[in-house]
Amino acid sequence: MRHGSRRYVHQLARLIALLLAATGPVQAGTLEVHVRDDTGKPVAGAVVFVDAPGVSAVAGAQQGTAVMDQIGKKFVPQVLVVPAGARVSFPNSDNIRHHVYSFSEARNFELPLYAGTPAEPVSFPVSGVVVLGCNIHDWMRGYVVVVPQPFFAQTNADGVATLGSLPPGRWRVQGWHPELAEPRPAAGEEIDGAASTSSELRLSLKRKLQLRRAPGGRGAERY
Repeated sequence: MRHGSRRYVHQLARLIALLLAATGPVQAGTLEVHVRDDTGKPVAGAVVFVDAPGVSAVAGAQQGTAVMDQIGKKFVPQVLVVPAGARVSFPNSDNIRHHVYSFSEARNFELPLYAGTPAEPVSFPVSGVVVLGCNIHDWMRGYVVVVPQPFFAQTNADGVATLGSLPPGRWRVQGWHPELAEPRPAAGEEIDGAASTSSELRLSLKRKLQLRRAPGGRGAERY
């Protein structure tokens, strides 16, 4: 290769590098959400997700099949989060049979009395909260939270959830918890997906039933 040709190749490579540096990849932001209840206490185990009204689902929904098991007469995990369009398998790891069902508007289905693993997973095409029960064991309660976009997380013990790689755009932060006073997810502030940011979300939770000793030792009173 002649000297002039080599210099031309080097100049072209440098120009391409400069163009790539100028444009750069599409930036994605990281969102850290602090979830607290009405009293200001951190809420662990809350589902945090984002959505943009009028925007179709972003590519990248969960591949494969999610799993909600049944162990010790409990749904495990009790709360399973999946993006709309996901499929969920409901194996029964107990040595007794279960009868899984849901009457929820987002997904109404039934898996009649069975042991082992059903042949076909259940699809969840519509976003919403799907409450699960067992027709044999009334105390069993589980939740499949179907979110509209594949960007979600659950809060840790400190009430913090981190969502990474949000695409550019305006996104509304939303949150849900099994003890939420309202059945629908609570909406928080709107954030810019291209920028890393921190947000706070308040959830109004149901007041737990507590027992206290009645005066004079007459037993317990509910309040």
